[in-house]
Amino acid sequence: MAQFNIVDKRVQMLPEQIIKFQLITHCYINKISISESDLACLTLLALNEKAELSDFCNACCLPEFRDKDTSLVYTKAIFKTPQTVRNCLTKMSNYNIITKDGLGHGKIIELNPEIKVQAKGNVLLNYKIFSLDTEKS
Repeated sequence: MAQFNIVDKRVQMLPEQIIKFQLITHCYINKISISESDLACLTLLALNEKAELSDFCNACCLPEFRDKDTSLVYTKAIFKTPQTVRNCLTKMSNYNIITKDGLGHGKIIELNPEIKVQAKGNVLLNYKIFSLDTEKS
């Protein structure tokens, strides 16, 4: 039977931090390269749960470059323009991190539910990550 060196860590995080941790872990395990801006954009999407595409693109860009006002609760100037946000979201969609539902105007985006990022309420993450030593003693 294999013996393990067990590391038990307990850390309290803010909601934004625990969302980022889950996203970083998902991307690392799946070998997906992600920038700080991409991560901030995905975190903002998780906080907003679901969002209309153009509304979210405006929520993530500098106020002076917005096409229209945004109705989202959480906004943050991450990118310069709405088009840059769209480029980020397209990349994340190609990695299957976000889903898009609908056609044309009114397209709804959200984090892919299959990656199970917990963003609301009390969250306790219980990962079991291990490595087996392949050397024979």
